[in-house]
Amino acid sequence: MANTQINTTASGIYTILGAGGSIAKELTTVLLGEGKQVRLVSRQGKPVNGVSDIMAADITDPLQTRRAVSGSSIVFLCAGLAYDHKVWQETWPKIIQNVIDACSEGGIPLIFFDNVYMYGLVEGRMTEETPYNPRSKKGEIRAAIADKIMENVRQGNLTASIARSADFYGPAANSTSILNIMVINKLAGGSKANWIGNDHVTHSYTFIPDAGKALHLMASDPSSFNQVWHLPTTNPAPNGKEYVEMIAAALKVRPRHMTLNGFMIRLAGLFDKTISELYEMMYQTTHPYIFDSAKFEKHFLFEPTSYEEGIALTVKNMAVAKK
Repeated sequence: MANTQINTTASGIYTILGAGGSIAKELTTVLLGEGKQVRLVSRQGKPVNGVSDIMAADITDPLQTRRAVSGSSIVFLCAGLAYDHKVWQETWPKIIQNVIDACSEGGIPLIFFDNVYMYGLVEGRMTEETPYNPRSKKGEIRAAIADKIMENVRQGNLTASIARSADFYGPAANSTSILNIMVINKLAGGSKANWIGNDHVTHSYTFIPDAGKALHLMASDPSSFNQVWHLPTTNPAPNGKEYVEMIAAALKVRPRHMTLNGFMIRLAGLFDKTISELYEMMYQTTHPYIFDSAKFEKHFLFEPTSYEEGIALTVKNMAVAKK
C-alpha cells in the first residue's frame, strides 16, 4: 500500500474536484458543518457561501490539476461530465491520470465518487465484490477508471478508495437525478410522472444527504482506505409504481404516471443527445436494480434514510425553495 502520511484533522484542506454537482454541494455542506477547511475546484471557480478557498482549474490539464490539489490533506473527485460516451472516452482518461499523478506525487489520499455502470446487468444484489461486466460504452469507461485507481493502490503508488453510489435523488438534485426530474418534478408541476422501463421491478436510489455524510466518514477513517465502498442505500427498494405512489402521497396529488419503453427512448433520442445516451442503460430499468451497502452500514454503524423520509424531505425542500 501507499506510504501516504494521512492527515484528516480539522486543520487540513479538504479539496473537492468537480465542485458544482449535487454530491459535491452536499459534501461541502457536511464538511463545513464539521468545521473543515474546504477548497472547491471547478472550471469556473464559482463562489460558495462559507468557502473562501475557491479555485478555477481544468483538471484535464496536468499542471492545473497539481495546483488544484497542492497542500490538500485529502481529495474528493466528484467531477461529472456531459452525458455523452464520446466525451467520456476523450476526457475521463485524462482526468483520472492527472488526479492519480497529482495525489501520488503529493502523498494525498483520494476518494473517487463512482457509479455502478461497470457491473452491467447483475442477477441479484450488487456488492463491492460484484465482478465488472459492463454492457455499455459508458460502463466500459467506468470499469477502466476503477481498474486504474485500484491498480495504483495495489502497486503502492496511491492511497485511494472508491465510493460507489446507486442512482441518487434528494433535495439538491432537481436537475441531475432521474427520479427528481421524471417523477418528483413532474408530479409537483401537475403533470404525469414518467418512469423509464419496467415499473414493476425494484430500483435502488441513494439519498444524497446520506452520500455526503458517508464521504466525510470515509475521509475520517484511515482504515477505510484502499478499497471499494457502496454508499449507504436503503433495502429493500420500491418499484417504479411504488415510488410514484409514495411521491404523490407526499405531494398530496394523484399518482399518475406513464412508462417509457426502449422504443420511446430511442425515438426521443433522435431529438435529444442526452436522452439518446440513456438507451444503452435501459437494462438498469428493465431488470431489478438492487444496490447492497451492508458493508458500509456495518463498518460505520450507519442506517440509511428510508425512502419515505427521503422523499418527504425532498418535497419539503421544494416547497421551501418556492417561497
